[in-house]
Amino acid sequence: MSTPLFHLAMPVQDLTKTVYFYEHQLGCQKGRQSERWVDFNFFGHQVSFHLGVSLRKSENPVDGHGIEVPHFGVILGVEEFQELAERFKAQSVDFLIKPYLRFAGKPGEQWTMFVTDPNGLILEFKAFNDVKDVFATDPN
Repeated sequence: MSTPLFHLAMPVQDLTKTVYFYEHQLGCQKGRQSERWVDFNFFGHQVSFHLGVSLRKSENPVDGHGIEVPHFGVILGVEEFQELAERFKAQSVDFLIKPYLRFAGKPGEQWTMFVTDPNGLILEFKAFNDVKDVFATDPN
């Protein structure tokens, strides 16, 4: 069986700013592009951004922060997570939620951070010390 990949299509209002953010600030490789959409290699997964498509949003609380849904992201290794966090800090990217250790000492312990792209799409980045903890639950 091959490695499972996902494809996600997201609406945007500004393709130029989207390309700059994902290619230059986040470091994603750009794929195919037209006047109305662009594809990126988002940590091994394909994400397409389509100009002028709208999407209804709602909010979900994350440790006292209201995070819009839908949002998307990726699970990284801890070292890769820390490197990306430092890259964002060096580029003065605004964090919705700054990098921190969530659920410390509990099942599902994870590094987490949230940023917004130029279109207002929310990106979540996580890292686990052990990938087996991705779906861990608290027995209590």
